[in-house]
Amino acid sequence: MASNHTSGPEKAIDAVLVQSAPMPEGSVKVKGVEFNDYADKPITVDELVRNMSNMGFQASSVGKAVEIVDKMRAWRDPTDPSKRTTVFLGYTSNLISSGLRETIRYLVQHRHVSAIVTTAGGVEEDFIKCLAPTYMGAFHLDGATLRKSGMNRIGNLVVPNDNYCKFEDWIVPIFDKMLEEQEASKSLPEDEQIHWTPSKVIHRLGKEINNEESVYYWAYKNDIPVFCPALTDGSIGDMLFFHTYKSAPAMLRIDIVEDIRRINKIAMQAACSGIIVLGGGVIKHHIANANLMRNGAEYAVFINTANEFDGSDAGARPDEAVSWGKIKIGAEAVKVYAEATVVFPLIVAATFAKGKAD
Repeated sequence: MASNHTSGPEKAIDAVLVQSAPMPEGSVKVKGVEFNDYADKPITVDELVRNMSNMGFQASSVGKAVEIVDKMRAWRDPTDPSKRTTVFLGYTSNLISSGLRETIRYLVQHRHVSAIVTTAGGVEEDFIKCLAPTYMGAFHLDGATLRKSGMNRIGNLVVPNDNYCKFEDWIVPIFDKMLEEQEASKSLPEDEQIHWTPSKVIHRLGKEINNEESVYYWAYKNDIPVFCPALTDGSIGDMLFFHTYKSAPAMLRIDIVEDIRRINKIAMQAACSGIIVLGGGVIKHHIANANLMRNGAEYAVFINTANEFDGSDAGARPDEAVSWGKIKIGAEAVKVYAEATVVFPLIVAATFAKGKAD
């Protein structure tokens, strides 16, 4: 309805000044960080992130992710308070290559997660960093020049090819020993024979690295299973390929079926399930599909930059997983459209790094 003070063509006035319907009860006002409130004291990361909840856009999604992680951590079974949320963490290999590795290692070191799913690169890059550093580079570095110099680029990171040579020198003797154990066990009853799986291989490598900087050292120490259904899709696969020629006619046998039984069993036995996924692809779907076996997770936080217009699983919002039964109807879930190295340290600082759940 036009104001009494408004003058002009009536048709234009009616079009521009359409009367507003009342806002629904409980509507939240947009409000950002009021830095004046912190004039006499520094703002903490926790305060910053929680003040982002009503800013709108992806800031609100980050705030929602913090709320969901808080609930995930605080949940207790009403009939048995010792039962807590089983937290599945998934991440792609580039995040281990980046400095987000230290954040992930913190979560594993302090038993904040129950099970991990990652890619082959997400395994090997952790061990490689224990042997030699990854360096800062730039996105625009010329690929041909890097190739001639024996340098590999991961976004704006650079990994010397020598690092992979050191990795080969470290891992091949371990493969030799694992093959020896596998072959020696064939004389034992079937249930006592050694059957390697990706999670058992990673557990063994975590033990062998014996380095507190390693994510998988702490996964080994804390008995947190690490699943990698695509273990051969990386340098580890290259090493396994070359090892078959060295060890022929015998070769390491790695069973992925035993691992799918294991991760699905973890999900089915969970009193409450929470999902945190950084990135997309196999790591996102492998965790979601395990939760299908229990008719969905109660909590889910997805963080990636993929959009849903192409129908990809990486780009899919949580509601699509609800349609498959991978996230429960009525679950607390959010997708943060952001690059994980920017936002995940903020989320961890505001949740897991604050100490024990209440």
